Amino acid sequence: MKHIRNFCIIAHIDHGKSTLADRLLQATGTVSDRELQEQTLDDMDLERERGITIKSHAIQMNYQQDGEEYVLNLIDTPGHVDFSYEVSRSIAACEGALLIVDATQGIQAQTISNLYLALEHNLEIIPILNKMDLPSAMPEEVSDQIVDLIGCEYEDILRASGKTGEGVPDVLRAIIERVPAPEGDPKAPFRAMIFDSVFNPFRGIIAYFRVYDGEINERDLVKFINTGKQYGADEIGVLRLNPEKRKKVSAGDVGYIISGIKVAREVKVGDTITHVERPTDNIVKGFEDVKPMVFAGIYPVDTDEYEELRESMEKLQLNDASLTFEPESSAALGFGFRCGFLGMLHMEIIQERLEREFNMTVITTVPNVSYFATTTDGETLKVTNPSELPEPSTLAHVEEPFISAQIITKADFVGAVMTLCIEKRGILINQSYLTTDRVEIIFEMPLAEIVFDFYDRLKTVSKGYASFDYHPIEYRQSQLVKVDILLNGDQVDALSALIHRDNAYTIGKKICTKLRELIPRQQFEIAIQAAIGSKIIARETVKALRKDVTAKCYGGDISRKRKLLEKQKKGKKRMRQVGNVEVPQSAFMAVLQLD
Repeated sequence: MKHIRNFCIIAHIDHGKSTLADRLLQATGTVSDRELQEQTLDDMDLERERGITIKSHAIQMNYQQDGEEYVLNLIDTPGHVDFSYEVSRSIAACEGALLIVDATQGIQAQTISNLYLALEHNLEIIPILNKMDLPSAMPEEVSDQIVDLIGCEYEDILRASGKTGEGVPDVLRAIIERVPAPEGDPKAPFRAMIFDSVFNPFRGIIAYFRVYDGEINERDLVKFINTGKQYGADEIGVLRLNPEKRKKVSAGDVGYIISGIKVAREVKVGDTITHVERPTDNIVKGFEDVKPMVFAGIYPVDTDEYEELRESMEKLQLNDASLTFEPESSAALGFGFRCGFLGMLHMEIIQERLEREFNMTVITTVPNVSYFATTTDGETLKVTNPSELPEPSTLAHVEEPFISAQIITKADFVGAVMTLCIEKRGILINQSYLTTDRVEIIFEMPLAEIVFDFYDRLKTVSKGYASFDYHPIEYRQSQLVKVDILLNGDQVDALSALIHRDNAYTIGKKICTKLRELIPRQQFEIAIQAAIGSKIIARETVKALRKDVTAKCYGGDISRKRKLLEKQKKGKKRMRQVGNVEVPQSAFMAVLQLD
């Protein structure tokens, strides 16, 4: 075990984690030059197209130093705040972390939050200045920031470049010298933690685990403690670029197990695996359960595909443990699922993956967060969908989730960033200068306000310089009202939203105006209204298409024309009672893009 090192790479978005991982794979000869491509570990089409890491990727490397053979288990993690759950799982399986900081941009919000995650798990931190080959690199200034943040020595900071490969041998030496070897007892009963799983249509579910104590051999009978199920280990092995079969995997190692599990619910990330004959009493303390931030309904476009959508979601949940869902039904959209996501990017990626990997076309409703509503009888209800909110007459108050947002930006943009946060009902808690030019601002604000377009607008007002990170704090009472959208008096539940009372009129008006542009004209007039309870606060009208029934009357008495118009009017009235309004998918999506 003393020759094993388990470590992960953490950093802010775009600081060069995956590129540096490529150089480590090359330097250790894990990947031949023929197999190497840019960001080798990002194997999903979406990751390649967008240039971001969505999934953590584990890979084992062999390396020789001073005549000794070492095994290095590396996990490359995502940098975006929406995928921080992936990072927390990777950190739970490691003893050390490479903290990468872009030498041209310095420390940013995600760097700090990922660092705190690693420190909570007592990982050994190795700070690395990346992108040293760029002419705009500021090594001295950024080194000062790192020393202030971690409290390390200047000599501890390594300088490297993911693009040119400069400094990679120093990084490998530092990993072997500084990261502690895993602790564990190879003779104790087998104990391992699942940190990830994938679905393979031919082999069933493949679980990735980290062994803490004991060892597992091929064909052993194992038990998953959380579900209590028992399986035979049909195949075990280690994670190279392609999984490599082994006869046994022992303490300190990271590997995979295939045991013919077909049902997604039987594997839970964070679960402990042990032997059936010699079970362990000591369950691995996994990581906390995921807390979804944003809720939205996902419905199949064709209602017959409901069961197919359920299967697709279960398979996707294996690969992305931060997705949570439960069945729900809607009057307008039929049967579907209420899904919890960690943020808007996460929601977009899930929708895209359902379409690409499972050929499911889906409708997504307006995203919102969960609230607690207290009725006049003193009963507290959890509300994840605005349609579940009690009537205004029986409602005492509503509590909404607040977050603590940490924004790091250049001093020039402080005014614009503060204006944006205050507009989003933020409360300024603290402002401190990290250096003469970099400011850290901490706000407390409602989560509902940052769900839609906060991140995009923050990037706009700061010319792309501000970095943003948040964590939930508590639920607080707020003046919230439910705004319903009515079409010809019928409520469209997919467009209902819970909005702060002060913004209700403006947002109601905007939704109505937007719908007027998007709903196609019918043979009858359509009234679009926004209402709070029974009070209408805004209205727009889509005019009817009208056939010119008087065209055949040229000359003659006015009463003939009037007779035809009256007849048409009656027809329109009857049509309005029977005709129903089709709301196009573009209208549901457009409401999300309201400013």
